[in-house]
Amino acid sequence: MTDILSSTAPAKEFLGHPQGLVICFLTEMWERFSYYGMRALLIFYLTQHFLFSDQSASSIYAAYISLVYITPVIGGVVADRYLGPVKAVILGAILLVAGHLGMAIEGSQAVEITVAGETFVERDPFYLQIFYFSLALIIMGVGFLKANISTLVGSMYEREDPRRDGAFTLFYMGINAGSFLGAIICGLLLQYKGFSWGFGAAGIGMLFGLLVFIKGHHLFGTAGAPKNPVALKQNILPGVNREALIYLLAFVGVLVCWQLMQFPPVIGGLVGVTLVAMTLTVVIYAFTQCEPLDRNRMLVCLFLMSYQIIFWSLWEQTGSSLNLMADRNVDRVILGIELPAAMFQSVNAFFIITLAPVFNMLWIYLYRRGWEPATPMKFALALIQLGLGFLFLVYGASTATDPTQIALIWLVLLYLLHTTAELCISPVGLSMTTKLSVPGVVGMMMGCWFLAMAGGNYISGTIAAMTGSDTVGGEVVDPAAALATYMDVYYTAGIYSIGIGVLAIFLVPVLTHFMHGIK
Repeated sequence: MTDILSSTAPAKEFLGHPQGLVICFLTEMWERFSYYGMRALLIFYLTQHFLFSDQSASSIYAAYISLVYITPVIGGVVADRYLGPVKAVILGAILLVAGHLGMAIEGSQAVEITVAGETFVERDPFYLQIFYFSLALIIMGVGFLKANISTLVGSMYEREDPRRDGAFTLFYMGINAGSFLGAIICGLLLQYKGFSWGFGAAGIGMLFGLLVFIKGHHLFGTAGAPKNPVALKQNILPGVNREALIYLLAFVGVLVCWQLMQFPPVIGGLVGVTLVAMTLTVVIYAFTQCEPLDRNRMLVCLFLMSYQIIFWSLWEQTGSSLNLMADRNVDRVILGIELPAAMFQSVNAFFIITLAPVFNMLWIYLYRRGWEPATPMKFALALIQLGLGFLFLVYGASTATDPTQIALIWLVLLYLLHTTAELCISPVGLSMTTKLSVPGVVGMMMGCWFLAMAGGNYISGTIAAMTGSDTVGGEVVDPAAALATYMDVYYTAGIYSIGIGVLAIFLVPVLTHFMHGIK
């Protein structure tokens, strides 16, 4: 990647936005195709191929998605100080291609063995290690790509450019176009060809994303370049310069994640320690390195990130407990055809694709009339809508005539409300982070944004484990009891989410005051 930044960016626009937004859109679309395509299959791979219990599978799933959102802290800092966002994105994409293709190496099916009345699961340790190693490659790949592709989007706009929220909403459409296609294609391939085909398709998608970014990286110009190119060429070890050392340490990070994935409780402690450490780092930086206005904005940004923990701990039931519930307790027959449960991971993405332009126009319309809600209000509304989604699902289950099945419409309605909630917090939060952060540490703050998501994602595993049911050979023993357990947990989740959202509304005036004019 030595000479990859030799070109300069032409001052061209596409539909009122810089052309670089198109490259970010397409790169992230293919990256999310691979990520969400694989994610739609992951909980089934754990419970049906490796025959992990619901509780163990939820724990591994949560550990994985937590690490996926911890590593952007590392990727953001390394890009800020040394690599620059373009080289960081390319490094991440290469690791992702390798990881997703590694997931396609399926190996032998686990089997249950009963000895002296006790049942054990026998798994091939070689293929299980390939599985963990592939997850580790994906984890480090996302770490270098995720924070920095978002940083590149923010770098194309001034801090108070009214197009900024709209740009991130359009960028978010790219994320969900990939998610939509990934869940459908990988889900169908799982149904008719098997896990290796579904995971292989995810790898091919990521390869497309890498090629798109390499082709269009020049559009970012100096915004994507290393801050200090000379420092990258300095030898740190005999014959090894700083850039080569970074790539070597990235692979060491893969090895560390490989081992961590096999001990999910350790990851929970790591998430907690990292959250505390990064919070202290930001607070110290804000008080020692920032002017009063920037200090206040940084602290508000940090506080609003805490909403992420609550939001994603509940929203991320989508890929774990809600995914299993869709397979076990939702009537998925449409026109006489039973659709694969994994395909319904695309419903959220479909709603985002269709509603993101509406929200984009809505924010601009409200902005021009001085009515646009402040970012803290959007976050509060997100939590309320999230809770309502769960409560509507619980209501739908209470009206069902079959105690083992719930009508598909109620699951779709949940995804609709969770989508409108997501559009009020996720793209808005990405934009907020780039607006409220001091320019020199945007990458680090973007990493903190994803770190808060990691905290929520890890907690989501604990919540998902509460919905766990007894299974034999990957099949649930008592579907009626399973559905009742799901609804008990989701009712509590809905009440808590709405309550916290209402409380957050009362904090809006205080938070907006300390944002000093930035909405």
